[in-house]
Amino acid sequence: MKTYTHCFFDLDGTLIDSAPGVTGCVRYALEKLGVPAAPDRDLTCFIGPTLHYGFSTFCELNEEDTDRAVALYREKYSAGGLFDCRVYDGIENTLRALKERGVVCVLATCKPHTYANRILAHLGLDKYISFVSGPELSGERNEKHEVIAYALEQLNICDPSSVLMVGDRASDVTGARENAVDAVGVLWGFGSEDELSAAGAVANLASPCELLNFFEA
Repeated sequence: MKTYTHCFFDLDGTLIDSAPGVTGCVRYALEKLGVPAAPDRDLTCFIGPTLHYGFSTFCELNEEDTDRAVALYREKYSAGGLFDCRVYDGIENTLRALKERGVVCVLATCKPHTYANRILAHLGLDKYISFVSGPELSGERNEKHEVIAYALEQLNICDPSSVLMVGDRASDVTGARENAVDAVGVLWGFGSEDELSAAGAVANLASPCELLNFFEA
C-alpha cells in the first residue's frame, strides 16, 4: 500500500451533510425569481456542482436569471443558511486520528473558501484542517481539479502520489486524477458507488473509520 502524507477532503457530502441548508437556499432563490420548485422536488443535485451550473442546467435558467439566482442564494446562505448542516457520524474521530498520525488534512472544496472556513469554525473542525482550498466568490477556481491543483501548489507538494483525495462525487475523483492524485469515494454522501467506481476511485468507503486503513498508525 502507498504511504500517503496528505489527505484532501471534499466538504459537502463528505465531511458534512449540507442538504438542508443548500436546498433551502435554492428554494429561496427560485421563489424570489418567481419559479418556485415543487415541494417534493429533490434538489440535492445542487450539492457538488457550481451554483451557475446548477441553476442553468437543472432549472434551465437563462444567463441573466442564473446570475440573479446565484446572488439570491448567496444572500440567504451567507445570512445563516450555511450553518444548516451537520457533521457526519465518525468524521471528527477520523480527523482526530489522522492528525495524531501526522497526516496533513486539507479541504479541497468547490464551495467558496470564505464560506468553507466559516462552516469549519462553526462546527469545530477547523482545528483538524491545515489548509482550505476553494473558489473565490468571483468564480476563480470553480472546478474541483483547480482547487486540488491550487492546494498542491500552495502547500509545495511536489509528489502528488503522496496525497489521497476523499469525496462523494465523480468530480472529486476525476479532479484528483487530473492532478495525478489517488482518490477514494465515500458512500454516505450524495453520489453512488457506481458513479465513484466509474470515475476511477481506488476504493469506496462505507464508514469514515475505514479511511484510517490508508494511513500508517
